[in-house]
Amino acid sequence: ANKIAIPSAAKVCCNFPETLKSLPEGKAVLTGSPIRQELLSGNKIAAMDMCHFTSDKPVILVIGGSQGSVAVNDAVRGILPELLKKYQVIHLCGKGKLDSTKTGYIQFEYVKKELADLFALADVCISRAGANAICELLALRKPNLLIPLSANASRGDQILNAESFENQGFSEVLTEENLAPTIILPIIDKLYEKRADYVAAMEKSGQSDAISKITSLIEEVTSGKN
Repeated sequence: ANKIAIPSAAKVCCNFPETLKSLPEGKAVLTGSPIRQELLSGNKIAAMDMCHFTSDKPVILVIGGSQGSVAVNDAVRGILPELLKKYQVIHLCGKGKLDSTKTGYIQFEYVKKELADLFALADVCISRAGANAICELLALRKPNLLIPLSANASRGDQILNAESFENQGFSEVLTEENLAPTIILPIIDKLYEKRADYVAAMEKSGQSDAISKITSLIEEVTSGKN
């Protein structure tokens, strides 16, 4: 569909700087992806009340994708005793994937409007690497650990997404094969301790504020300015 549409397009918006070289020069514009604007207005206090958390420990938000990821769920639950010594953990684990044997943290199968509040409360996030999910993390300036779907389970797009964000200094990345406790725990600590560095890199990104960039391009093209 892209190959058919691009010759007729005045401008082509894309998510990642690596994509620019594959698009026609003069048409390609790095805009990032539009995100749900309601995510930008989360209420940290509401999330703290919802989760019954306190203000004395930082918060990790774990997002395993809309269906929940067995690999991500298992990795997080496997290190809970160590995580809970330093952090409070919110786990969006997917429908039917709650684990009643694990205590001391909050689990949800799925959330809707509450997601904005949970994002506002989170200090760092652990997530799959779908394009929409990571663009939300970027827009919200959330330091993150990305665990992309493996090449065996996908077309490999999440691996490329994660590599791009890692190269730009927005994220840390682990493959499913490297989810050992001795590896994942130090990375989470690094994310929190150096969170200001990740936020600073995100603030310099050309992939933020996608909605205003795209609407400005539409106005330029339709007004004949470009």
